[in-house]
Amino acid sequence: MRTFFKLIALAVIALSLWVYWAVFLPVNPGGTKFVMLRPGWSARHIAQTLQREGVVRSATAFLMVQYAVGKGTLKAGEYKFEDPANTLQVRDRILRGDVFARTVVVPEGYNLYDIAAVVEQAGLGPAADFVIAANGDLFLLRDIDPQAKSLEGYLFPDTYQFTRIDSAHDIAAAMVHRFRQTAQKIGLLGRPDIHPIVTMASIVEKETSAPEERPRVASVYYNRLDRNMLLAADPTVIYAALLAGRYRGTIYQSDLQFDSPYNTYKYPGLPPGPIANPGVASLQAAMNPAQTDFLYFVSDNNGHHRFAQSAAEHDKNVAAYRKAVAEQR
Repeated sequence: MRTFFKLIALAVIALSLWVYWAVFLPVNPGGTKFVMLRPGWSARHIAQTLQREGVVRSATAFLMVQYAVGKGTLKAGEYKFEDPANTLQVRDRILRGDVFARTVVVPEGYNLYDIAAVVEQAGLGPAADFVIAANGDLFLLRDIDPQAKSLEGYLFPDTYQFTRIDSAHDIAAAMVHRFRQTAQKIGLLGRPDIHPIVTMASIVEKETSAPEERPRVASVYYNRLDRNMLLAADPTVIYAALLAGRYRGTIYQSDLQFDSPYNTYKYPGLPPGPIANPGVASLQAAMNPAQTDFLYFVSDNNGHHRFAQSAAEHDKNVAAYRKAVAEQR
């Protein structure tokens, strides 16, 4: 009988030591580890993954704690582990959904292909998936722009936080939602002319990085439209070449003749839709352009532009620009 009780005592001691080792003793992950727990995974699958990744010592111990406590749901997502933690602490993090968020910065003027590349670089999925979503999920903005041919123009430039369980659709939807919020604030949402305004804003965004110039740039293009002149906007030519997979980093004469509705050197009026995603300043410039008689502008080679009312004046500005470029060489 004594032997029996000794065996029981030893078993209890051994179990206690194992529980302490498996549950309470912190595990050093040995550096930074990212662990992805997919939606729909069972507690067993999650426990086995955590053990395999070296985050907990025992899947069995993790499940014992989970079933013994029985409070809360283990949340899917990507988790970052870099500091020592025991099984209880790891479980608490997963119960809280303390997932690792990846930052996506979308600068003003990025087009959907630029954004797709940023999304891929952030480890949030292939660029091709985002392009598919941006070209296909038109239901996200049918109520505000029935003319939209893609989400281009409505993927609002900002800094976002996404996790790896966010799909390309989720990411695109968040950017469109941010556009809605901004458009509401500036009085753009609900306007029947939102499509041409966003299209114009996208051109203005690509033409100048100086906020104070944007209303004047917008005035140039509106003045050309009023006079039935070609817009002749270089950024639209670049976008046409980009869509056709023929852009080579600069504009060639063949690009100016390329047959695309986005080529405003060839076709009158605005292009079919936005060519990039404008920020607030460009949207406001397109909504409220400066009142000018300018029809032309050219870079001053110093981050700004010279504006002109006549072709003769514009030619002088172009000559000054070329001289400035030559002097820098």
